[in-house]
Amino acid sequence: MHIIVISDRLAKARTLTLSGRHLVLSLVGTSFLLLMMTSGLYWVTLRLATEFKIPVLYQIVEAVHQSENERSRAFVQQNLNAMAIKLGEIQAQVTRLDALGERLSGLAGMRAQDFRFNEAPGMGGPASVQREPRDLSLTEFSERLEKLSQQMENRTEILGVLEAQLFEQAVKKKLLPTMLPVDSTFSASSYGMRIDPFTGQHAMHEGIDFIAETGTPIVAAAGGVVTFAGVHPQYGMMIDIDHGNELVTRYAHCSKILVKEGEVLKRGRKIAEVGSTGRSTGPHLHFEVRYHGAAQNPGRFLFASNGQSAQKPQARGR
Repeated sequence: MHIIVISDRLAKARTLTLSGRHLVLSLVGTSFLLLMMTSGLYWVTLRLATEFKIPVLYQIVEAVHQSENERSRAFVQQNLNAMAIKLGEIQAQVTRLDALGERLSGLAGMRAQDFRFNEAPGMGGPASVQREPRDLSLTEFSERLEKLSQQMENRTEILGVLEAQLFEQAVKKKLLPTMLPVDSTFSASSYGMRIDPFTGQHAMHEGIDFIAETGTPIVAAAGGVVTFAGVHPQYGMMIDIDHGNELVTRYAHCSKILVKEGEVLKRGRKIAEVGSTGRSTGPHLHFEVRYHGAAQNPGRFLFASNGQSAQKPQARGR
């Protein structure tokens, strides 16, 4: 760009040449000057409004401050609402964990008062002197809240699996014949080889004979399904109960049968009464445990379950 300058005092004209670089520098300088003038005007306006309280300027500054405060409050409220939602989710997870803990303590055989799930654990200790304490920022608080939520969700899943395993073990335990079928601690003949009372020969006895008076209640040693309830030439009035997994208990020489085939029984249910029917020399209960059709020693279940004595039955009606 060429600029020609003509002066009255000079006989000739002067020519100025402006390159692109000069134009750019001029624009930058002009913009900087405008910015400085705007900042100065804003500072002067702010001082006048705060110190001299000129009404119009003061109202403008107050409006600007109020707008900024509203935006700040809106931002904080949005974060509080998000954290409130997350807090509600964590409270729901805590409620589920409390209920799950109570169920687990019940399955494990623990008392509910031994675990106070609804109370916060006691915590304490001296204040740290090595590092100066500081407040958490909003970002740090949000991150820790999110991490806590994830940890609680993982713990809930793990405890859920544990509950399923404990429940399965409890069900299997109820299906094992560990309850005495009759309230009698005296056994006339145990499982194993013995002298047959009718032939005098050395023969195998496949069950345990519990001595009891006629009419004494007989209960199911475990839960199951009645597969036979009738008369057998050798066993007399007899009941077979299938407990699943090819495990069967047999109750023989009964005087009265109180269940029928196909009936589902609970552990401890009264099923018959002691008698002396079939091949018997007197009132007693002949009790057998069979696995895959083969006779097993009932004492392994009744007297050796969990290293404890067998549970005595409680007479129950139908």
